[in-house]
Amino acid sequence: VPDSQYGTYVWPCAVVLAQYLWAHRASLPGKRVLEIGAGVSLPGVVAARCGAQVILSDSEELPRCLQSCRSSCLLNRLPHVPVLGLTWGRVSPELLSLAPIDVILGSDVFFDPKDFEDILTTVYFLLEKNPHAQFWTTYQVRSADWSIEALLYKWKLKSTHVPLHSFGADKEHLASSSLPGRHTVEMMIISLAHSEAT
Repeated sequence: VPDSQYGTYVWPCAVVLAQYLWAHRASLPGKRVLEIGAGVSLPGVVAARCGAQVILSDSEELPRCLQSCRSSCLLNRLPHVPVLGLTWGRVSPELLSLAPIDVILGSDVFFDPKDFEDILTTVYFLLEKNPHAQFWTTYQVRSADWSIEALLYKWKLKSTHVPLHSFGADKEHLASSSLPGRHTVEMMIISLAHSEAT
């Protein structure tokens, strides 16, 4: 049941991002992947099951979400996937000591506008440390007034829109579910504006 700790529920964005990972599963073995705001960790679990080296994270202030990450790993026979408490916008020893990464995942992290800059400062920090990495993110369009464009410009980041039909996520019943709200889900890949990553 959704409550103040949104990470205890599988939202449509997670299923769409998991579909993107599945569509690109051949590229995942050996990739170093960090999921932020992981909650029940569907995208991270799919990446791990496809052979990526995954680290799951959620806010250190949300122990139920961190427990949700751990439970998802155990239920999916992934007991060795690390789960870290990483709070957006906060430079912590855990953030500073992260091993190099290739991909950052985030499904529906752009939920509350008050968090947008904290999310992007964390993503920017990670991309600066890993200039060829990318942030793969899905988000639900909830208001025409909510935009991260100005923040992307401020933090010298660029975004590339990924059409859902390009990875089979525009189907009526994605993952055997009608997914209320799925029709408002978008996907983008964020990278450093000066990066040569594709």
